[in-house]
Amino acid sequence: MKKLLYFSLLICFSITLNAQDLSIDDLSNLPYQSIEHTPEDYSANSVLMRMIDGLGYRYYWATEGLRSEDLDYEPGNDGAGGRSLIKHLHGLSEVIHNTVAQVPTERSGDAPELTFTEYRTKTLQNLKAASELLRTKKDLNLEDCQIQFKRGEKVSSAPFWNLMNGPLADAIYHTGQIVSYRRTTGNPINPLVNVFSGKNKSPKK
Repeated sequence: MKKLLYFSLLICFSITLNAQDLSIDDLSNLPYQSIEHTPEDYSANSVLMRMIDGLGYRYYWATEGLRSEDLDYEPGNDGAGGRSLIKHLHGLSEVIHNTVAQVPTERSGDAPELTFTEYRTKTLQNLKAASELLRTKKDLNLEDCQIQFKRGEKVSSAPFWNLMNGPLADAIYHTGQIVSYRRTTGNPINPLVNVFSGKNKSPKK
């Protein structure tokens, strides 16, 4: 009986460990641990690509290793808390991607709530997909990339310029808030992060 219980516990432990390993492997494949591509030219598309990549790198490390207490932090005075910012940043990443992909962003109001990990993963994937479109689709004309919002049958639009001073700048701003919040809660970002180079510094030996 004791042997049977021992092997049962061993099997459960193995299954749990494998599940954790799969989760860790999946997360290790997230984009923007560093900025991978340096554009070869200074076209409008490549400049925008680099802006999005810079946001992706900042967001990756701003959200890496966040704890529940970091996400639960609220500054008061009607300021958005950590979880609200993560959700808002995901919405902004959708607008950025959809604008570059030239498809409307649907605002139905009944989107399901996601976990922090799901929001983080989808946000990084949205930014990477937008960057890849700008890098690979050479005939993409930013003049044609209007911001479009769809509610039911109604579609409203705004020029591409509004993406830059709106969702893109807003996402950089809110990513900085996440960095500030986690510093307040005693969990600052990795000190090796180097937003100037887009690659983490090597640890000192």
